[in-house]
Amino acid sequence: MECLGIHHVAIIASDYPRAKRFYTETLGLAVIAEQYRAERRSYKLDLALPGGSRIELFSFPEPPARSSWPEATGLRHLAFAVRDVAATLAELSAKGVRTEELRVDEVTGKPMAFFFDPDDLPLELYQV
Repeated sequence: MECLGIHHVAIIASDYPRAKRFYTETLGLAVIAEQYRAERRSYKLDLALPGGSRIELFSFPEPPARSSWPEATGLRHLAFAVRDVAATLAELSAKGVRTEELRVDEVTGKPMAFFFDPDDLPLELYQV
């Protein structure tokens, strides 16, 4: 297999309008496409990430709850590369986003911190 990169990460939201506002307005991700799939009673929103990757944001009627803390089994978290973790953390906190304190990655020595989307999914800021 020749892996060329990550194409997309899919997220299922419990409240689609709230999640759409968070990812587009709070995080500033650009909308590539949005569609309503009537047969599934589901929205699909494609959001652009730098470098060509995407986030696919879905809604489904009554999705089951999922463990959300970073140490739960399954996909651990989605990390966003930023130039300044402390400044980005302050910006998100000012917008009312729940954040954790600034940390230093013990392996790389780089600043990092976790924050959470409206469904409490763990997201990470990682300084590059």
